[in-house]
Amino acid sequence: MAKKSKIAKAQKIARTVAKYADLRAQYKADGNYAALATLPRNASPVRMHNRDELDGRPHAYMRKFGMSRLNFRQLAHKGQIPGVRKASW
Repeated sequence: MAKKSKIAKAQKIARTVAKYADLRAQYKADGNYAALATLPRNASPVRMHNRDELDGRPHAYMRKFGMSRLNFRQLAHKGQIPGVRKASW
């Protein structure tokens, strides 16, 4: 489990990105880079980092499922992820 402060920070950055998304798009379309530079740094989507939806783990994130490999493996063995089967060949 990740620190609660790191999870809260990631959520705050996501809210900031969503808040300024339309304004950023407008400034970029107009080519107004001076106004774009006045926006908060955390308004840039590049500063977002993928974290596990269940426990906030930042490493070994699987984008397709929105979780880390540890939680993915655990839920897949229980059969709780639709369409996922254990491979055997």
